Amino acid sequence: MKEKRILLLDKQRIAFKLRRMAFEIWERNCDEKEIVVIGINGSGKVVADNLVEILHEISPLKIRTITLTINKKSPLDFAYEGTENLTGKTVVLVDDVANSGKTLMYSLNCLLAYNLKKVMVAVLVDRNHKSFPIAADIVGHTVATTIQDHIDVETSGKKVKAVYLE
Repeated sequence: MKEKRILLLDKQRIAFKLRRMAFEIWERNCDEKEIVVIGINGSGKVVADNLVEILHEISPLKIRTITLTINKKSPLDFAYEGTENLTGKTVVLVDDVANSGKTLMYSLNCLLAYNLKKVMVAVLVDRNHKSFPIAADIVGHTVATTIQDHIDVETSGKKVKAVYLE
């Protein structure tokens, strides 16, 4: 039997959610001169790039972007794109979906090598079933699912096209 895909967010709703998320990032960091936005490679990086684009429109923040590549099957294997020292920096870690919380937890773990000023987690979609004690600070859309359900974030180039429940 073929799995049924249910459209949760289309391009228009995604644009609205991303804009609201960017405003929330700006509001929570309006006293900062600079923030570092770290996108988790794949769809998380696309979401991060979209947020940065909007932040440039709405705020005077200086924004540095970094990609974090994490092996989801072996999360202790990661690659951090940046060479800069993050000590004393305000960081926003961005992913597409907070599913079990594992990817976000291990991503935060690799940032613990630095004495960060502040770290926030932003996700486009947050599921309620977590295996790891992680909570996103900024959420575009929250969805209650069963453990068997899957959230698929479709991207095309630098844009988020749609979010589906499978």
